Amino acid sequence: MSPLDLSTHGRTSDWSPVHATVAGFGVTGFAAADNLTHLGARVTALDDTTTAAKAEQGQLLEVLGADVRLGEGSTATLPEGTDLLVVSPGWRPDHPLLRQAEARGVPVWGEVELAWRLRDPEHPAPWLAVTGTNGKTTTVQMLHAILTAAGLRSAAVGNVGRPVVEAVMDPDPYDVFAVELSSFQLHYTHSVACESAAVLNIAEDHLDWYSGPSGMADYTADKGRIYRSVERACVYNAADPATEELVREADVQEGARAIGFTLGMPSVGMVGLVDDILADRAFVEERHSSAAELCTVGDLASSAPHYIANALAAAALARAHGVSQAAVRAGLSGFRPDGHRIATVAEADGITWIDDSKATNPHAAQSSLAAYDPVVWIAGGLAKGARFDDLVQAVRSRLRGVVLLGRDRHVIAEALSRHAPDVPVIVVGEGDTDPEHGPMARVVAAANELARTGDTVLLAPGCASMDMFSDYAARGDAFAAEVRRSTGRG
Repeated sequence: MSPLDLSTHGRTSDWSPVHATVAGFGVTGFAAADNLTHLGARVTALDDTTTAAKAEQGQLLEVLGADVRLGEGSTATLPEGTDLLVVSPGWRPDHPLLRQAEARGVPVWGEVELAWRLRDPEHPAPWLAVTGTNGKTTTVQMLHAILTAAGLRSAAVGNVGRPVVEAVMDPDPYDVFAVELSSFQLHYTHSVACESAAVLNIAEDHLDWYSGPSGMADYTADKGRIYRSVERACVYNAADPATEELVREADVQEGARAIGFTLGMPSVGMVGLVDDILADRAFVEERHSSAAELCTVGDLASSAPHYIANALAAAALARAHGVSQAAVRAGLSGFRPDGHRIATVAEADGITWIDDSKATNPHAAQSSLAAYDPVVWIAGGLAKGARFDDLVQAVRSRLRGVVLLGRDRHVIAEALSRHAPDVPVIVVGEGDTDPEHGPMARVVAAANELARTGDTVLLAPGCASMDMFSDYAARGDAFAAEVRRSTGRG
């Protein structure tokens, strides 16, 4: 029997004939399975791993009528009669389960696609969406702060905050959503049409997922999906031609505008900097002859260039939605980023210690390094197939020294030897671990050896953390704790 035609299925459709298989039983997978069960679909949830939390959630869904299969081998075979496969972010298209769905003609949606289909037709809150290699979470949180300051019921959802499907099914409707979307999430979208969307930047990342000669092109194309059918504004980074090219190629709704953001003087139709003022020349009546002041750099929590760029992108999306200048200023001035994002840990003996553990790829690390000079750079971890030559060439004049740790530290060491051979490098190996204080004890001690009065010591690893830590937050916490212990500023 061929799968059902679900091309027009939505929130008010009859889901009872639908057999939906949900692959991946994490946060988004549970939300998808839970809401599909609520709508009356016959749900089978699959995951190759079993944890106490997953088992507990599985029992809950089984009480509601779902079939939950956890444990090794659970995802090897697509259940018979599946009409829809909903996959969690990060599932590669070449996974056997997806290959089987393709062979059977079964549609594959991500949780984001499902959420778009399940919007309330009477209260379809618009989506203001953000993607990019770096800065997504901070920008979405800034945007949410601005929307809230404007008196709107907003939620930061997607790759940050609540799963989108959970938010759109909330019985108390929202006015607007600030949506963070990764390339993985965008890969499995088909009908999403945001009111406005932004691509902050494009740089090498996830090349272990986007493998092969077309990997970078495929990654970029997935980012570009966010612009498809945009209604009002496609916001792009004027300093990153790849983002502007994605706008040029996008199939948008009639009347949608291209809005650039820049750290320079904004041209007509852009937002940017005029001295230390974040200025709008896109959403003012006389944009050919005047600009609207949104806020000043001093209003922001950081003057780092990439932080200002994020603020400009958030402001552009909010202004496209009709938010006032006053709300933009109030939202941005009151916003403080989450931990491990250019966070000052301590200032001691003339040295400033900064935790930017969230900088998990070379582009993010380069953006962070650009804010400090001179700097002792702490880097390394899981490189995910990324290269560091361009980064080192761009920042070598700023480097007082480098401390390397983690599994792929040799990748960065080789780039340094090629392009910055005079920069001192201390390599902290697997055996260099303080039994009482952990691996960061030697890292912080090495950084202290290299730093001089007036320097910044910056943890901006350019790599993922899971070789040594559970996540980037645990890495940043370990760094901060050791800095405070060693400097006596705890």
